[in-house]
Amino acid sequence: MKTTLYLSSLLLLTSWMAGAQEAATKPLHRIHPQTAQDLQAVLSFKGQHLPFVSAHRGGPTKGFPENCIPTFEHTLQRTFSMLEIDPRRTKDGAIVILHDATLERTTTGKGKVLDFTLEELKKLRLKDTEGQVTAFQMPTLDEVIEWARGKTVLVLDQKDVTPVERAEIVTRHKAEAYVMLIISSFKDAVAVHKVNPDIVMEVMIPTVAKAEEFDQTGIPWRNIIAFVGHTPPQDVALYDFIHRKGASCMAGTSRHLDLKVIRGEVADIQEIEEGYRSFLSLGADIFETDIPVRLGPMLHKDEAALKQPFFELK
Repeated sequence: MKTTLYLSSLLLLTSWMAGAQEAATKPLHRIHPQTAQDLQAVLSFKGQHLPFVSAHRGGPTKGFPENCIPTFEHTLQRTFSMLEIDPRRTKDGAIVILHDATLERTTTGKGKVLDFTLEELKKLRLKDTEGQVTAFQMPTLDEVIEWARGKTVLVLDQKDVTPVERAEIVTRHKAEAYVMLIISSFKDAVAVHKVNPDIVMEVMIPTVAKAEEFDQTGIPWRNIIAFVGHTPPQDVALYDFIHRKGASCMAGTSRHLDLKVIRGEVADIQEIEEGYRSFLSLGADIFETDIPVRLGPMLHKDEAALKQPFFELK
């Protein structure tokens, strides 16, 4: 039994090393603003759309687990993308990247993340989207932030790490140029802005009334992307209001259009391209998606992104 497990592990590691060696030779679609002001400029609305994607949990797929550095590289080898990731606190106060509060679905472990030390969690292996065990480990937030420098923009969800704590981490790493925060309330947005006025935030603004309310917070619109909803609203006035303020609009497609592709309801994403582009017509600029490696290239297939500052295939 032990011999079989050893051979299985050795085969898995050998396969992973071969894949990693091959991947290392592929260029990345890099988004690499150098300052906080550069990031604000990249994400601002300039009078015309440059549609690109934010990869939900980094863009997991077969062989590549969610919230994992090799998965991030797999995504960036295929498209320009921001990477949305999920920080979780460990028993000994470290912060790892994992979506769930428990280990069973995405790792070889069992129980709550909060009940294990970082050393214990590093012994686990991550599972891919089909539940298959891979050779990959759970990364820490610090590891991911340092890896991402010069490569992409990270979007940190909240989970069990507070807005102010995440803002302090970004500040400590001097990562305002490429790490932004998902913020769940205007009150939290104000608190983050007080900690560090250079930090960019993704803030939920699903209606014109909410846009007007945010306008009263005193936070500059250059500091945010407006997340308009997982089901993008049909109110053109909302997108127009946000655009007039100079901010871009992010729309979620992971809970509807993406599912048609993931479930095999369409043979090719181009069959529903019109659906994605209908959201662009409304005013969406960026899509949060579960299928970045398929959606991203379709959105900028004319390589217009390569003509933009801080976008580079290298």
